[in-house]
Amino acid sequence: MKLFSRIGLMLCWLLPVSVCAQQELSNGYGYFGFDFAIGKLGDSNSGFPDHGLQKSFFVNLGSFDSKDQKYWRYYLNKPKTGISLGFSDLGDKDALGYVYSVMPYAEFSLFPQKLNGLNLLVSFGGSYMTKRFNKESNPFNKGVSTRLNWSYKSFLYYDLLKSNKNTWRVGLGYFHHSNGHTRKPNRGYNAFLLGTSVNFKNDVSLHKNVSFEEYPKKLEWFYTGRLGIGQNSFSDVFNSKDEVFAAAFSGGKIINKTFKLGLGLYYYFYNHYYNYIINEETLVRTQEPHFKDHPIRYASAMGVFGSAELLLSHVGMELNVGLNYFKPFYKIDWQLNEGYTTFSNGQENIVLGELNGYYNVKHHVSSRMGLKYYLFNTDKAPKHNFFVGAFINANLGQADFSELTMGYVRRFHF
Repeated sequence: MKLFSRIGLMLCWLLPVSVCAQQELSNGYGYFGFDFAIGKLGDSNSGFPDHGLQKSFFVNLGSFDSKDQKYWRYYLNKPKTGISLGFSDLGDKDALGYVYSVMPYAEFSLFPQKLNGLNLLVSFGGSYMTKRFNKESNPFNKGVSTRLNWSYKSFLYYDLLKSNKNTWRVGLGYFHHSNGHTRKPNRGYNAFLLGTSVNFKNDVSLHKNVSFEEYPKKLEWFYTGRLGIGQNSFSDVFNSKDEVFAAAFSGGKIINKTFKLGLGLYYYFYNHYYNYIINEETLVRTQEPHFKDHPIRYASAMGVFGSAELLLSHVGMELNVGLNYFKPFYKIDWQLNEGYTTFSNGQENIVLGELNGYYNVKHHVSSRMGLKYYLFNTDKAPKHNFFVGAFINANLGQADFSELTMGYVRRFHF
């Protein structure tokens, strides 16, 4: 059932995005390409298995210069969109294994008037790992402990050779895998890569030339609310999955039907925190006994956040950065997860994580990244819209919980 729940969460996100990408392919001028990258996979933990260089190979199917003229294509300099299928060798087939990825992507031209040929590719999807953490057979790989994981890739490419039929490029990028804290250990994989790619355009794209009319600038306002349910694991000891419930409300402005900027409030409730409190576990008894008087309050988190979202027809790419002004249980969370256990003369000695400056930053800074699928095309600026989405929530940059969300958006003019 745990495997099916992870598959369901990924499918709820990947299927609508993939369908939308296929619609773009049918309406646009297509290309296919190959990416090859090689680089250094960082050690996820002390004692991490020795490994060679990471090698990744991707096949891309994408579109550009869509026949359907849209605001976001005009104001984002006609970005490429598509789907990548990838294979990665992490450098140790026995302990780290191989990775198979499915990743929708968008690629944006940077500074086209000043530096033609510089592009940013952003991709977010899912991956299957052939190897994972196992206490007995693979104890030193604490990078991932589940087969299915979220994957994020960003690459900065520069066009070296460009013709009507193909484009050869070189680039520098970052590749990350994490299960979103649905099971621990989950230190994640982080790799920095050098790559090369080639794109081949189809025959239609060689003979068609799309001209965009000048779209007038537009400014709209919005408010939105969302409810979400997520899952995470608490620590290596309390490693079963449990729910996190989320709610948020925000408002802001939409610029040129493409750039959505907002400010809002959020509330999270952690079942793991609640159970730890009502069961009067060790650190509640010894450090925070007053948590027992109001377990719901102290199992909660509240904060303010800013959001930035790109609206791409039915798809939204969103990033939130927030400030926790109330998350009292995170002190216990940190002490348990950043501590360690030693054995001396047969006696177990538990050392709690130090409440240092890094703790203070992670305690207060939250982040959230993911994709949405909108019921109605955002390029048509509907007054009322509904969405579902899949997100990873984090403390600073470290995964906190995976979330499936749904919500409502109202647009209006002053």
